[in-house]
Amino acid sequence: MQAMDTRAPSASRSATHGHAHSHDHDHEHGHAQAPATSAAHGDCCGHACETAEPVLPPAAPTALTGYTRYRIASMDCAVEQAEIRAALEPIAGIEALRFDLPHRQLALKAPEAVQAQALAAIRRLGYEPQLLSQNAEPGAAASSGLGAGISRLIASLLAALGAEALAFFAPDTLPWQIASMALALTAIGLAGLETYKKGLAALRVGRLNINALMAVAVTGAFVIGQWPEAAMVMALYALAELIEARAVDRARHAIQSLLALAPEDAEVLQADGQWRRLPSGDVPLGATVRLKPGERVPLDGRVLRGQSAVDQAPVTGESLPVDKRAGDALFAGTINQTAALEFEVTALAADSTLARIIHAVEEAQSSRAPTQRFVDRFAAIYTPAVFVLALAVAVLMPWLAGWTWMQSVYKALVLLVIACPCALVISTPVTVVSGLAAAARRGILIKGGVYLEEARKLKVVALDKTGTLTEGRPVLTHFELLRPAAELACVQAWAQALAARSDHPVSKAIAQGLTVAAMPEVQGFRAEAGRGVAGQVEGQALVLANHRWIEERGQCSRELEAQMAVHEQAGRSVSLLADAGGVLALCAVADTVKPSSRQAVADLIDLGLTPVMLSGDNPRTAQAIAAQLGITELRANLLPEDKLAAISELQTRLGPTAMVGDGINDAPALARADIGFAMGGAGTHTAMEAADVVVMNDDLSRLPETIRLSRRARAVLWQNIALALGIKAAFLLAALFGSATMWMAVFADMGASLLVVFNGLRMLRGPRR
Repeated sequence: MQAMDTRAPSASRSATHGHAHSHDHDHEHGHAQAPATSAAHGDCCGHACETAEPVLPPAAPTALTGYTRYRIASMDCAVEQAEIRAALEPIAGIEALRFDLPHRQLALKAPEAVQAQALAAIRRLGYEPQLLSQNAEPGAAASSGLGAGISRLIASLLAALGAEALAFFAPDTLPWQIASMALALTAIGLAGLETYKKGLAALRVGRLNINALMAVAVTGAFVIGQWPEAAMVMALYALAELIEARAVDRARHAIQSLLALAPEDAEVLQADGQWRRLPSGDVPLGATVRLKPGERVPLDGRVLRGQSAVDQAPVTGESLPVDKRAGDALFAGTINQTAALEFEVTALAADSTLARIIHAVEEAQSSRAPTQRFVDRFAAIYTPAVFVLALAVAVLMPWLAGWTWMQSVYKALVLLVIACPCALVISTPVTVVSGLAAAARRGILIKGGVYLEEARKLKVVALDKTGTLTEGRPVLTHFELLRPAAELACVQAWAQALAARSDHPVSKAIAQGLTVAAMPEVQGFRAEAGRGVAGQVEGQALVLANHRWIEERGQCSRELEAQMAVHEQAGRSVSLLADAGGVLALCAVADTVKPSSRQAVADLIDLGLTPVMLSGDNPRTAQAIAAQLGITELRANLLPEDKLAAISELQTRLGPTAMVGDGINDAPALARADIGFAMGGAGTHTAMEAADVVVMNDDLSRLPETIRLSRRARAVLWQNIALALGIKAAFLLAALFGSATMWMAVFADMGASLLVVFNGLRMLRGPRR
């Protein structure tokens, strides 16, 4: 007896499913269950294969349909976004709000009359919204103006230093005092006009935000004669804002660096047969583009001619290049390495996989994570509380502690500066955005901060078998010659000739798994439903049959039964090649485990999660795969509605549950799960729209990476909150019972803000073991 182990090359599957979510950024996300179907093909060799109905991905929108977009130049932090949201939420008739903080834009969906009310409410807060055209790029006019503000800030600092110098060195006479006051006013005017404008607007509507606190503190200091200190406080505050803005922009735009990966032009075939370089944005769908070795792919496409290795790390996070040949997909921003390729453009520049990844991360940045919502609520109470405390110090301490009125007012102003909640409020978005960007660089597309935070709570991971844990298609794993006198090459050729004529997945696996020099012709080919196929090959009447047909032909034996049982217990489907004299060979076909699945399951167990396999396949096959992976709990013979019920039961029994799937038949379970992970989302619009988390390269090891990233993000979030509140508390006590000055208060606020920003930026380094 001769045996041969064969392995067919793996093929990645596009994953699409119908798990739909609402991504309106200022509301809780919701699950909308989509219909799902599954198809089981009867196996001519007694095997049932799971297959997913193909779903055509819809075109991704390039604009916000029905929304009117406005740029709000001075909306540069989460506090101000929250103010605008709070002012707009009570207005009846507003259907939806979408904030794009990185580009300082607001998209508003409402009738014209209601929009007028909304704009008036925004202007009352001191902001000036500017209408953007529908065709404007998302980043249009998005410059933060940092460069223009630097020169003004330097002038302000010089004027403040001049005021301090005059107050310290000049004689205490009226002319020198007037000169010092003039320099202080100049410094405040250069650095703080915008702060004053927004602060006064906030005070008019009774909102005690950071701008209101600074306006009151600086004005109070000036009134009590501390104008050099008032000027320096405003200049230092503006400097802190500038540094924070630069650091936050680094986090917000970390993923934007991917845009530079896609070339600005492409070599396109013209109607006259000539090749011409065109801007990538001008290349139409269906155009043919030529790509040289070493060049980056300018647009999404499908290979027409050529074969090459392509580095897909920028899009999928894969460490090794992927071989591409005719029919394979290419993604914008990836790198062609070894040979020339020609490909057909399948998506416009604005709708490429790379552009959609960036768009999805930007949308996720605009949504509020649970910790961020907690911090916003806390800051809304904390700021007024400190304002009341400062007022109490100013009014009561002369009576209670014997301070002078000037001392009491000064300490109250110091308290107001310390109370600025900027460090606290900024602590969460920087961390969340950095985590989202780090994940995207690894090929993990997380659709919002809520999923980044909630992933740490997962107790159970339910895993679809076919296409998620396994390759998703059968391959020939064993070919055994059962008639010693027969020639192996000849028998293989007969089996391949019969299998190649069938379109059944198992027959296709046998045909693809066998390689012979020349495949003979088949005469009188016929398929027997539920049994197999038959035909004349080189004068021999042959059948490629399942167990039942061989028994019906009277060609089964005890030894053959034992051999078949070994393969069937391992979850393989067995087909037998036989002639009139008996069985010639045994073919064993199975869906093989992905190389990454074993380590991924082991990592999940190490992280304290319980992996559960959910499969529509028969129990024996499912058990065999589970045993290879170390999964002890599994459910088999499941229809889509059964998977849904299994998720509900796991949630009730064990706690928060994730569902990992790759097809539309997993949609109900993905919708019910606490977090839905879609595998193999590169290039498919449907998967991006449907899942909470999309694993772009079909690598299951990205799942434990997501859990680790979530746990790390949680730790950094609470480190930042502790830093912000701890520093504030220390300086509040120093202001009340020590000798804290307004300078110290500003440095405390600046220091706390920078500490939490840079601590949050550590998340950009990505998930760690």
